Amino acid sequence: MKTIQTDVVVIGGGSTGAGVVRDAAMRGYRTVLVDRADLGQGTTGRFHGLLHSGGRYVVSDPESATECAQENAILRRIQAGAVEDTGGMFVTTPVDSEEFADGYVAACRAAKVPVEEISVAEALRREPRLNPGTKRAFAVQDGTVDGWQLVWGAVRSAEAYGAKILTYHRVTAIEHGDGQVRAVVAHDERAGEDVRIECSFVLNCGGPWAGKIAAMAECHGVDVVPGAGIMIAMNHRLTQSVLNRCIYPADGDILVPVHPVCIIGTTDQKTDDPDHLPIPRAQVQQMFDSGEHMIPGFRHARALHAWAGARPLVRDSRVSASDTRHMARGMHVVDHEERDGVKGLLTIAGGKLTTYRLMAERIVDQMCEQMGEQRECHTADEPVPGSEDHHLYTLGHRLHDVETETKAPGGQQIICECELVTRSMLEKVMDGLGEFTLDDVRRQVRLGMGPCQGGFCASRATGIAHERGDIDAARATGLLRLFMKNRWIGLWPILFGEQVRQCALDNWIYEGTLDLEHLPEPAEEVVR
Repeated sequence: MKTIQTDVVVIGGGSTGAGVVRDAAMRGYRTVLVDRADLGQGTTGRFHGLLHSGGRYVVSDPESATECAQENAILRRIQAGAVEDTGGMFVTTPVDSEEFADGYVAACRAAKVPVEEISVAEALRREPRLNPGTKRAFAVQDGTVDGWQLVWGAVRSAEAYGAKILTYHRVTAIEHGDGQVRAVVAHDERAGEDVRIECSFVLNCGGPWAGKIAAMAECHGVDVVPGAGIMIAMNHRLTQSVLNRCIYPADGDILVPVHPVCIIGTTDQKTDDPDHLPIPRAQVQQMFDSGEHMIPGFRHARALHAWAGARPLVRDSRVSASDTRHMARGMHVVDHEERDGVKGLLTIAGGKLTTYRLMAERIVDQMCEQMGEQRECHTADEPVPGSEDHHLYTLGHRLHDVETETKAPGGQQIICECELVTRSMLEKVMDGLGEFTLDDVRRQVRLGMGPCQGGFCASRATGIAHERGDIDAARATGLLRLFMKNRWIGLWPILFGEQVRQCALDNWIYEGTLDLEHLPEPAEEVVR
């Protein structure tokens, strides 16, 4: 068994884990992050893309609202390239009571969330598709954030400080003796070997899986409740700013413009298994009906993709065990020395992607305190690699980059027209990943996430990987089949209207032209 020696092991490669490994590494600790899959493949990659202003929680959870407002400003400085300054509005639609709106400004000011009530005429000027029957409107500092870019930015910063990142390493055991954590054992899913990582501290950032991870150290009963929610991407921006209904948080009350699409979300129901999240058709219809209240004609727009994610909520004694909608969104750190007599293990859950940096600061602060050390946090001050110029993301930046590249001799081949992914962008990611799946590539450059859902670009990307010698023909077939299978998972629940035509075209390409399902199969089907 391979052995690695380090100070701290971070379990979980979502936004929280990425923030924690960065924070610990910046404080001078030797740090290793492990995740059973790729970075940002869990909850972080399955949300609606909102950079919270805090406005959503000023009534239901004012402490979380204040944290969101503060961290919103910090992320715009340190991870500018992952953030778009869309702005946002809370609107009272014709079907909403004005009672919530009456106290909204006061609640925002109490929670230190910047807000301004604007006239309905001004709201309609900003968003012409907004329901003309809107009764009131409030402007807030919402934005959108690319979760994958945020995670990779934090991880690259951590690597610059010496951290080691082990993706596709599934934790199988947390060893401890005499009340002290000794090591983490993980199985390398790709190499097929076990790795023993000797350490003095483990930081459990497993999100909705955190309870299962804690149980590996015989710390049972960590009550992290997975709150499942579905989201749907529409085929273009129906709004240029984030739209929220000015009501107590409910299902389908937010519309978020992200890259060239917009996303409506979300539902919130307790689930027993965060690895298996269904997308009920009734909830899909609910999203369309809710979108109609904000944007008339919404249900007639073309849906591109549906997915579900699981929020890692901390059990709230104030509400029933199944009422995830009304559980607090605040972060919570579990001290397993105090709770279970196991020193060197902390678990963190709750929080929001917007507050991921603050969550990291708090758990690493607590770790330092337990270790009897004082090492200050500097993550709020130092930009991650690539964001040093503080230039926020803009929708047209890729078009500008492509136009600049194509002016050079030979130009640049565009592989994915929907997301304007060039061959050089694709190959740069492939070079950095080593062994990869097309979904690993997708998470970094958004390959296949536009209107055609990989119909045209997936085979091109596979051909490039084979041409470069990264994969042989059998693995190329397996990777392409896996990529299209994963795209189809999010298409079945929304297969109606114009989307049927697009899916039929994609099916003709891959089944009629390439006969993908009947190509020679590899000895072992590709799953990762």
